[in-house]
Amino acid sequence: MSTIKKFQVTFDCADPARLAGFWCEVLGYVVPPIPTGFATWEDYHRSLPPEDQVVYFACSDPSGVGPRVLFQRVPEGKVVKNRLHLDVRAGIGLVGEERLATLEAECARLVELGAVHVRTMRADGENESCIVMQDIEGNEFCLD
Repeated sequence: MSTIKKFQVTFDCADPARLAGFWCEVLGYVVPPIPTGFATWEDYHRSLPPEDQVVYFACSDPSGVGPRVLFQRVPEGKVVKNRLHLDVRAGIGLVGEERLATLEAECARLVELGAVHVRTMRADGENESCIVMQDIEGNEFCLD
């Protein structure tokens, strides 16, 4: 039996640095330190030959608890619904109207970052409502 407890979530995407920046804002994650001699990651990426520019970009949980998230550039665009998605646990520990208000406030914040609100799913159970969203490249995720 395996004892592996850490894992990485990988997104295929068109613009790894941009999508990593979005998810850092959503999750409170951070990007790795900028390489020595460069003021920004963009400066570093521009210094590379075109074929090596922003092939992948990672971000991580500053507390070290959550999984690392990697964004890798692929030539094809997204064409169908994700088979796997992230549930962003914004309403954990809350119930009823307080939970829904918290989810709606987080939804509004993420829309300002470029996310799209797809639909709000209200369920009979106090903890079952969620908001389906899409990130800046159309990947589905849920606020719950």
